Amino acid sequence: MNSLSRRRFLKITGATFGAAVAVSSLSEVVKGAEKVEVKTGKKVKGIQKIPTYCDICFWKCGAIAYLKDGELWKIEGNPDDPLSEGRLCPRGTGGIGAHFDDSRLKAPLIRKGPRGSEEFVQVTWDEALNYIAEKMKKIKSDFGPEAMVLFSHGVGGNFLKHLMHAYGTPNDTAPSFAQCRGPREVGFELTFGDVIGSPERTDLRNSKCIVLIGSHLGENMHNTQVQEFSEAIEKGATIITVDPRFSVAAGKAKYYLPIKPGTDMALLLAWMNVLVTEELYNKKFIEKYAYGFEQFQYEIAQYTPEWAYIETTIDPEVIRETAREMARYMPATLIHPGRHTSWYGDDAQRSRAIALLNALMGNWGKKGGFYNPTSVNIPKYPYPAYPKSEKGAADNPNHKYPFAEGEKLSTGLREATLTEKPYPIKGWFVYGTNLTQALPNTQETINAIQKLDLMVVCDVVPSEIAGYADVVLPESVYVERYDDLNNPLFREGFVSLRQPVVDSPNDQKPNWWIAKKLADKLGLQEYFPWKDVEEYLDTRLRSAGLSLPQLKEKGVIRAPKGKIYFDEDEEIEFYTSTGKVEFYSHKLKDAGFDPIPKYTKPEEPPAGYFRLLFGRSPVHTFSKTQSNRFLSGLMDENEVWLNYDIAKRMGIKNGDYIKLKNQDGIVSNKVKVKATERIRTDCVYMVHGFGQRSKMYRQTFNKGASDSQLITKYKMDPLMGGTGMNVNFVTIDWEA
Repeated sequence: MNSLSRRRFLKITGATFGAAVAVSSLSEVVKGAEKVEVKTGKKVKGIQKIPTYCDICFWKCGAIAYLKDGELWKIEGNPDDPLSEGRLCPRGTGGIGAHFDDSRLKAPLIRKGPRGSEEFVQVTWDEALNYIAEKMKKIKSDFGPEAMVLFSHGVGGNFLKHLMHAYGTPNDTAPSFAQCRGPREVGFELTFGDVIGSPERTDLRNSKCIVLIGSHLGENMHNTQVQEFSEAIEKGATIITVDPRFSVAAGKAKYYLPIKPGTDMALLLAWMNVLVTEELYNKKFIEKYAYGFEQFQYEIAQYTPEWAYIETTIDPEVIRETAREMARYMPATLIHPGRHTSWYGDDAQRSRAIALLNALMGNWGKKGGFYNPTSVNIPKYPYPAYPKSEKGAADNPNHKYPFAEGEKLSTGLREATLTEKPYPIKGWFVYGTNLTQALPNTQETINAIQKLDLMVVCDVVPSEIAGYADVVLPESVYVERYDDLNNPLFREGFVSLRQPVVDSPNDQKPNWWIAKKLADKLGLQEYFPWKDVEEYLDTRLRSAGLSLPQLKEKGVIRAPKGKIYFDEDEEIEFYTSTGKVEFYSHKLKDAGFDPIPKYTKPEEPPAGYFRLLFGRSPVHTFSKTQSNRFLSGLMDENEVWLNYDIAKRMGIKNGDYIKLKNQDGIVSNKVKVKATERIRTDCVYMVHGFGQRSKMYRQTFNKGASDSQLITKYKMDPLMGGTGMNVNFVTIDWEA
């Protein structure tokens, strides 16, 4: 199911890319990127401006870091970067706090007490890497290279992925698939033959009607999307927001639908029922490109707005009115596909329903719908071929989840560690992801860790997962290091550079250095033939007609804009098995699944319990920014949203502290109550990433409550192995 080879690339190399640079409108604002103090040996006076790209989240916005008298001063958006367009989100502007964070890991550590005791001894880099190399050699000798697993998140993991593949393991994974975007990608690929990608190919700025189903734009602060969402609102676009909670986006909506949690599929099916029965869909598009529409039409007939009202509590006339509003603006109507889509265990099918609703709008490759992304072609470094794995990946034995191909399942590799099936897993290398918060059921993660012979954690702060490591490696933060090039699929092709702005304050090292040094100790030098990362980057850039000095100065180079929309009469190619948009999927039918999405009634909470919902804050990224003083000053603990009438009935006032207990008896830390009319009575809501329990991470210890601690249940998506986590229930723990 991997579609990367199918995506449309704007291939720009050699003279073509050189011409793109020549006609670029790049300003002179970021000149003088090379550090003057290196040249003179003296501290620089005045202001320096050095381009880079942000790492506070995965969006990788182009930025300009400012040094004042040689010290890091501030960071702003790079006006020449197509992702940021000169503006950063609150997290991005607070990024300098990562450099100044008092909680930072300062030197390598080796465990001296039991796992999880957080007892370590400080060692040199040579000692730490020797320890890791010897353990990895023994694991390879005793169990094979596949017994090592890499968990990573973000572009910083690229060099470590390369190292692990050179070592011989195919087992590298990121929680971003099974715990986040995976259901969405599978649902859209089964329908359109292509994925949404990251950044998402949503043409929000040109949409005339935007439908948000559990997508919290403005709280989930993906910079480009929030800017484009604001543009659409300014142009008068209709916003339809579906959410049990009156979110920031709901405050911008013409229609707010406070849906009962877990019934989103019912609403989607009812909307499609209205569009089909009233013949409001894009007939020209459907007649030309739809496969299985008659079967779909027959199936959808049962899902009337009256039927959906019983499930969703949304008035039937509101369902009809909002469906008609979508049809009014098609094809410039966009039903947003979402980002974090692992909710209830039927998530790939729910995402497929969203894809089909978009198909009824005929918005694929159309202005205001989904554009065709492009990318510049920067050749990979000419490495030797990786050794071929004899055992294959361990995450999805016997293809239990048939549509997870092309991605590894993080929970699948955790399960393989616990069960030693299909073979033993004995080593974890964890980069930039706090697995105790990222994966559901923290105890399962801890149990898996206790079975390991080696666990290495590479991070910038002493996260919870670091407390269970055998070796902790302190990484330089993004303003102190180079990373791999950023040239994503986007509405226009570009390449941007992350480069050091300041030196690391202690004995932290960049990820590329760690990977290269460890490769030397493992006897894998042939896979790292470059002397340093600058040579690596320059080699790649020169193969595309560019150079590292050029990009260091500019920070970002944009290609000529390509064609991102299909013309009215242009033939559209869909990479499905039928070559059309599949309203009826033979792939699903042949694999034993519903070929057309169906509604499954969600489990109801026990008496006195509420469904636990969780989400994001615009000033924090997962669980990694809570000690950043520029961001923690804006939000240093989370709150639990509780319906005002429920709180009043219970004698709980706004600002009171309570504890939550889930259906399995797990009790949270104390958490402040936000008593509000902006949430339904049958659920509560928390911002993710708080309530951390690492004593080494003292600035964040026990601040707020952890939603992850309360997520002991999860429901597996049978199509692709996603972990639906909105299936937990909590009550007020009066005894605590």
